[in-house]
Amino acid sequence: MEKLTAASTLAELWRHPVGHDVLDKLLLQMGRGEGWVTNPLVSRLTIGRACRLGRGLVGEGFADTLLALVNAAPPPVTGAPGVRRAPFKEDVFYQIYPRSFRDADGDGVGDLAGILEKLPYLQELGITALWLSPIYASPMDDNGYDISDYRAVNPEFGTMEDLERLLAEVHRRGMKLIMDLVVNHTSDEHPWFREACRDRQSPYHDYYIWRDGGPDAPPNNWTSFFSGPAWNYYPEVGQWALHLFSKKQMDLNWDNPALRAEVAQIVRWWLDKGVDGFRMDVINYISKASLADGSEAVGKLMGFTGIEHYFYGPRLHEYLHELRENAFAPYGAVMVGETPGVGLEMAKQLTAEERETLDMVFNFDQLETPGHVRFDDYDYDLAYLKKYYLKWMAGMPDNCRMSIFWDNHDNPRMLGKIERGQEYRAVLAKLLAVLQLTLKGTPFLYQGQELGMTNIPFPSAAELRDVESLNLCRALEKEAGPKAAFEKVLAGTRDHARTPMQWENAPGAGFTSGTPWIWLSDDWQAGWNAADEAADPDSVLNAYKALLALRRAHPVFAYGAFAQQYASRRDLFCYTRTGEGERYAVLLNLMPGAAPRPRLPAGAACAYNSYGGPAKELRPYEAEIWRLEGPER
Repeated sequence: MEKLTAASTLAELWRHPVGHDVLDKLLLQMGRGEGWVTNPLVSRLTIGRACRLGRGLVGEGFADTLLALVNAAPPPVTGAPGVRRAPFKEDVFYQIYPRSFRDADGDGVGDLAGILEKLPYLQELGITALWLSPIYASPMDDNGYDISDYRAVNPEFGTMEDLERLLAEVHRRGMKLIMDLVVNHTSDEHPWFREACRDRQSPYHDYYIWRDGGPDAPPNNWTSFFSGPAWNYYPEVGQWALHLFSKKQMDLNWDNPALRAEVAQIVRWWLDKGVDGFRMDVINYISKASLADGSEAVGKLMGFTGIEHYFYGPRLHEYLHELRENAFAPYGAVMVGETPGVGLEMAKQLTAEERETLDMVFNFDQLETPGHVRFDDYDYDLAYLKKYYLKWMAGMPDNCRMSIFWDNHDNPRMLGKIERGQEYRAVLAKLLAVLQLTLKGTPFLYQGQELGMTNIPFPSAAELRDVESLNLCRALEKEAGPKAAFEKVLAGTRDHARTPMQWENAPGAGFTSGTPWIWLSDDWQAGWNAADEAADPDSVLNAYKALLALRRAHPVFAYGAFAQQYASRRDLFCYTRTGEGERYAVLLNLMPGAAPRPRLPAGAACAYNSYGGPAKELRPYEAEIWRLEGPER
């Protein structure tokens, strides 16, 4: 692909994978559709002229930054015919947030023994692979995503022997286990960083990103994802160190070959223990293009200043390929990348099998509707979820793979963003389950999702535990006062997803015999717990069991072709999955009202209905799966 210049057109930029996703992300944040740049009038503008006209939106110098980003990307891959079979494409992953899953020793914090205790539950549910959020040694500033020793288990969770026992039992049951690999940054209490602060001549000093300067002026205007500047000053070495996240999470310098070799060694150490792979935290941030100032205008639009310099850096593919070749590939281990800010076209480049970088990516653009961010208080529109997945289903070729998710430890629960009340809670939870388990991709469930757990009304900021939420609340209080600040933070706090797993209708919800580390609502008393739902044939839990069994029995859901049906119906999301000698139709009513039922071919048989059986019309948020007769088409 030819290099782009300021004289290239927006149409040429749109055709470039990186250019496409940058423009698409800006449009998403503006709440605008792609027609704003693809219409004949605008698409003929040169990049230079468009940036000058949009100076108020993107700021000075954006064209240079954008062109450097685009032209540094490796040549795009276009896709290969055919589907390569792989276990991770057939698996259903289940994310466990250990602090909140099950507390076996009564100290109020979940632990490895608690996970071991609940393996029969997970196996009966139909899960084939577990993903553990970090259980490494950590000061827990960001609940374990600030690692101080990659080869040790945090005593809060147990011992290395406990982890080895868990891993052995997972494998004995025919399941897999992947761990979180957090290597964009370490804790400032990691021995590497302590040594880096002690001696500028130490080899470990170059494991991190430092810049000279006086104590009153950070090296650039980048902001942290957790509020405030992205730099700490260390008088002992007379330098600033970069932290994109909390002040205790120090960014690693991936341009240093010694650091990259150390990371590969850590991966091999865990794979030698039998771990089946890793989910790699914010892995697309590891290559920083430069440390130049970020665009203030783009920072205001995106919420973080400087992000254009590191969300898809010039050596990202090189570093990922090197890590795969030196660590993952010899073990056949799965390599999943969390890639915030990366869109469809970049995701294709990162997961194309011939590129040999990532197996799957996590994209987050489905979690908020256009023009919204996580801390906005609004009602999520399922029509956007449909639009998003139609785009990705059409755009991801067979040699690429995406993860399918909407709940995880970093976001409020999707169910609570759509339905704030109780009227449609169960049937909507089932609709989301049908969608997640029948789309083309690998599903990643999050603990409690199978119970219909939702967002909870924390009574005050004093009950929050998340460092991001607490920092934001303090910052907002200065301008808006405590009440308004808390209301803003409550809409998007990550703590919604971190409340304890609700196991039974008993004190502590069966999570702990002690005092939970985080606030526990009384939701479990109303039947929203695993024990009560297991006994209710119409429960969300039993719906998940049925759907997981259906997916496991029919590989068409892992490998089959996707085709939209009844495209003109905004109220419905309908599609077929075809392949492996089978054909299924999925019908989803996206509205809280009845909808006319689409006509299905003769001989269609209902394989699943979220209300227990079909009716003349599709009822509110009704979800169905139909087995179709006849040849594949």
